[in-house]
Amino acid sequence: MPRLRSNSLPDGPTAVSSNQGVAWKFALRALRSRNYRLFFTGQSVSLIGTWMTQIATSWLVYRLTGSAWLLGIVGFASRLPAFVLGPFAGVWVDRWNRHHTLVVTQILSMLQSFALAGLALAGIITIREIIWLGVVQGVINAFDMPARQAFVIQMVEDRADLANAIALNSSMVNAARLLGPSIAGVIIAAVGEGYCFFIDGVSYLAVIASLLGMRIAPVQQRTAHKAILHELQEGWNYVTHFVPIRSTLLLLALVSLVGMQYTVLMPIFAREVLHGGAHTLGFLMGASGVGALAGAMFLATRINVLGLGRLIALAAAAFGTGLIALGLSGSLWFSLIVMLLVGGATMIQMAGSNTILQTIVPDDKRGRVMSFYSMAFLGMAPFGSLLAGGLAHRIGAPRTVMISGAICIAGAGWFASQLKVMRELVRPIYRTLGIIPEIAAGIQSASVLQSPPEE
Repeated sequence: MPRLRSNSLPDGPTAVSSNQGVAWKFALRALRSRNYRLFFTGQSVSLIGTWMTQIATSWLVYRLTGSAWLLGIVGFASRLPAFVLGPFAGVWVDRWNRHHTLVVTQILSMLQSFALAGLALAGIITIREIIWLGVVQGVINAFDMPARQAFVIQMVEDRADLANAIALNSSMVNAARLLGPSIAGVIIAAVGEGYCFFIDGVSYLAVIASLLGMRIAPVQQRTAHKAILHELQEGWNYVTHFVPIRSTLLLLALVSLVGMQYTVLMPIFAREVLHGGAHTLGFLMGASGVGALAGAMFLATRINVLGLGRLIALAAAAFGTGLIALGLSGSLWFSLIVMLLVGGATMIQMAGSNTILQTIVPDDKRGRVMSFYSMAFLGMAPFGSLLAGGLAHRIGAPRTVMISGAICIAGAGWFASQLKVMRELVRPIYRTLGIIPEIAAGIQSASVLQSPPEE
């Protein structure tokens, strides 16, 4: 059972600075775990390289072909393996040593980046090589994503810090999202895309070194007594029949399919709606990144997972409202404010969903459940891109995002209607884990317990 600590802060006006200091320490509490601290440091470096490669790849494809359609094809090819292979990868992740799996996936990703760099620097790369290397990276990601998500709980010494670790992961991703593209733009203009790929390959050494430097307690791996298809069916049945997981994944999949693809349409908003250029697109995406970083830091300051269910519903509704406002906007300043809301709401819903799943899922099914999470979050993206592009071609980008926003709001309403059932099902799990303090401490009788918490 996790250790319980007092979450109270000093009272009174003279304690304001003390409260702020304690709050920041609380927001970074997962870093007390040595293994997670190593991972956070190494991954922070590696993710900057990953975002550099994403920007450089898009620029290279457009420079070589001048085709927006091929930009979509490259994105589709790199993300489709996560959808197709995700469930099977989850079965293997539950069988394999997750630490060793991550070391292998990071080494393979490094080699893929060096392959891109070698072809680009030699001046012989074509769209065909870009697509195939994108497929290779997609296959690697199909295993890396569930292994990475399932491994978080092994890196955090105190399970009470799990939600904070997930929020810090999200903060790390969005900080890199702000830095990586900026650095990539400078390097592309100075020496070309190939050096972005090369720097990305080198950056993987940081996360590989952090993984090799960890001291991981031995975990008994499951023996493969059952066939892969049987274990896949077992994981599917668990996900579809347990209401809290099913509802969380369905809302995430819906938002990813119809809502998250607003990013595909941002160039249209920048040029045709707001009558700007590349700098306008940069401002819009930067505002979204700032909002996402703020949302992640907000989650990092939360004490525990109580109330996350309601917060997820509110975030999905706010995201949909932001998309509708974006579709109605004709002003850059108003659009920037809306993008802050959209980015923050997206991050709260995504990271909040991750936190609930990681908290309530038993460890022997963690890899499979997180593979379905990867499918819902990333696997729907290629289909959403095609849907958004086709709809925008017929009715325009503003109307497309407004329809998407309305669907997200409807999904948030449906999810809110599931909260009562979800609360009843997760409360026993929270009690077992010691997340409900009154029961974990064993110092209050049932008659004086507070009202039932939100999940």
